Amino acid sequence: MKSPSCTLTLLAALCGAAFPLNAAEPFAVLNVWPGTPPGDTKTLPPEADQTKAADKLIAGRRIIKLGNVATPQLAVYRPAKDRDIGAAVIICPGGGFNILAYDLEGTEVAAWLNSLGVTGIVLKYRVPARDPQKRWLAPVQDAERALSLVRSKAVAWGLDPQRIGILGFSAGGTTAAYASLAVGRRHYSEIDAVDQVSCRANFALLIYTGGFVERGQTVMNPEVLVPQDTPPMFLVHAFDDGVPVQNTLLLAAELKKAGGSAEVHVYDSGGHGYGLRHVAEFPVTTWPKRAEEWLARRGLLQRASSPSR
Repeated sequence: MKSPSCTLTLLAALCGAAFPLNAAEPFAVLNVWPGTPPGDTKTLPPEADQTKAADKLIAGRRIIKLGNVATPQLAVYRPAKDRDIGAAVIICPGGGFNILAYDLEGTEVAAWLNSLGVTGIVLKYRVPARDPQKRWLAPVQDAERALSLVRSKAVAWGLDPQRIGILGFSAGGTTAAYASLAVGRRHYSEIDAVDQVSCRANFALLIYTGGFVERGQTVMNPEVLVPQDTPPMFLVHAFDDGVPVQNTLLLAAELKKAGGSAEVHVYDSGGHGYGLRHVAEFPVTTWPKRAEEWLARRGLLQRASSPSR
């Protein structure tokens, strides 16, 4: 499979983009777990891009559909040293817990965050789903471990441990949301010193997320609990999304009940799975600017006093 950086270079040259495409190699690539991830017992076929020639294009371009992920990893993309503000965001690509839209909702997002001075960290979580009853469980375990792992590296990487957020799309939004709602209470047993470090997200951005409202239903899954100390959230959805907009609206309502904070942007059209790729006729694809404004208002884009690299 071509590396994500090579794919991005080709797309930038052939297609142009309304967002920055980062062709650089990652600053670091880390395994999320020191050994076999919790609960994994089966052997998968080799990890590979499962994109087919006939697959739907997104904003006129193909995407990477990464499948059979058995070894979760973090790909760390750092901004230029003179722009680095010391904040970081773990990025959870979507893909229905079957594959990962690795560039559309991963490396392209890291490039956008880098343009804001933020370290973008793409989480390659386990797919396809392990547990048919809790399809989100293995990805959430990976996300919780990733939050602790990144925070454990904060001093070495010059990051502010109080400005480590999480961002997810679709199934990745479900992953990011469940990890955020856990507020430090893990979905796995601690295994080493990394797990002694907090896995709490300081903020969360959930883009066309699902997993909280069943199709055809108008009430939130009663198993979803929103505690008082849930981190502030930024949510985006299109009204005509096949993944019900109630996932976003009802989650925001529960945050309000719990005394939390949420900014919600719902647009009349735009569908699903656009990532950061701008489409002129769909204002929903301007969401990155709204997200930047939200991050700035919350003081999350201020430069750290003394970032070290």
